[in-house]
Amino acid sequence: MPTYELSLAGRTALVTGAARNLPAVIASEFAAAGASVAINDVANQDQAETLAASINDRGGRAAVFMADVADGEQSAGLVKAVQDKLGTVDILINGAGPFAMDPFPQLPEADWDRVMDANLKAVYMLSGLVAPEMKAKGWGRIINVSAGSADLRNHSIYGLSKWGVRHLTESLALELGPEITVNAISPGQIAESAPDISEFDPTFIERAIAWTPAGRLVTRPEIARLMVLMCSPVFDVVTGETLRMDGGWGIPRW
Repeated sequence: MPTYELSLAGRTALVTGAARNLPAVIASEFAAAGASVAINDVANQDQAETLAASINDRGGRAAVFMADVADGEQSAGLVKAVQDKLGTVDILINGAGPFAMDPFPQLPEADWDRVMDANLKAVYMLSGLVAPEMKAKGWGRIINVSAGSADLRNHSIYGLSKWGVRHLTESLALELGPEITVNAISPGQIAESAPDISEFDPTFIERAIAWTPAGRLVTRPEIARLMVLMCSPVFDVVTGETLRMDGGWGIPRW
């Protein structure tokens, strides 16, 4: 009977937006699996450095790379810096995901650009930057973060950008295979982020749990662990997929 090794020793994972929230947990989980982790962020350097130190103190290998992934030149510099310090990027986790939910008629143009550029344009730019080395090595994983908000039409620019991530995931899977698989995770409302959405809609969490067959919200560690599993041989022929982690919330029903 075959066994599957989940160790990512010898691999380098670049996680964007990783100073805090879900991407920080993802970075920690990949480090625990043995990967060298490049922690990217644009503004929260102190938190990023604290995360890297905690990983290194536990015997892992992590380094911080500050860059705005919404900017093409900075993205190119980021990938080059990671390659120089940690080696070629084997795993790209597009975790950066700024949030805005103003109604479209009131949405400032600057917020449109900020959310679309970091949530969507960055996925396309970084994927193009890491793909040549992945293909040359014959192996690569790109995992994008979509969201249950993509299925709603009252989450404004955030939902639109996360819907675009799903489309781009499928297109990149077609263009970058067979050496590289490209998939996405689409979490429902994340338990640890409940206070953030409650600022916009105080009853959203209660309604979401009541609507979810699993009877609870997904957690950040659960999402991170699935991402690690997606880098194992179990997922070798899975590409172009957006995997929902929402406890059944998104099941169509009347």
